[in-house]
Amino acid sequence: MPEAAPCLRVVLVDDHRLFRAGVRSELAGQGDGAIEVVGEAETVAAAVVLVLDLQPDVVLLDVHMPDGGGRAVLAGVAAGAPSTRFLALSVSDAAEDVIGVIRAGARGYVTKSISADELAEAVVRVAGGDAVFSPRLAGFVLDAFASSPPVPDDAPAADHADLDRLTARERDVLRLIARGYTYKEVAAQLFISGRTVETHVSSVLRKLQLSNRRELSRWAAARRLV
Repeated sequence: MPEAAPCLRVVLVDDHRLFRAGVRSELAGQGDGAIEVVGEAETVAAAVVLVLDLQPDVVLLDVHMPDGGGRAVLAGVAAGAPSTRFLALSVSDAAEDVIGVIRAGARGYVTKSISADELAEAVVRVAGGDAVFSPRLAGFVLDAFASSPPVPDDAPAADHADLDRLTARERDVLRLIARGYTYKEVAAQLFISGRTVETHVSSVLRKLQLSNRRELSRWAAARRLV
């Protein structure tokens, strides 16, 4: 007999216990046990500890919680769970919420109006590496990322290599800083903390072997990145 497909291990992060219980029940009734909820958390701190400890396949992540929400969980986990995929599950369909959590590292975003079978399918797809969005939300993400220009095709190969060393978030920070945004304004644009902006700027300066923001701005302008 062929071996059964491995069960997908899921962690639920939401500050409403009744909602978590409903999701757990609905997922348990889908796919003959193909999805197992292995843990629940209702705070950011508890979620970070749980995800790092359990290393689940997928985390169903609420966007808004009293102590920080989905982006705070993603920041807390950082690279500590490299194989875990994050799927935002929120009542909000606001563009800023969708864009913010996707930029922070979530693989998809669905609203809480989703049906049980659609949610189970979304979990499976995200675990497999797909990006999954509720209808119309994908447009927010496409519009947001289309606004970040690529490296010009005629730029020197060394410039491409320099930018390849930067993460996607570091490139976002680079462009905004080069346009004259303050750290506070960058933080507001990217839905991250001012301290995180400082960390990214320091990393960009180090990777590009630059000394300060003025040099960074000149470097970006010379390469038509702003």
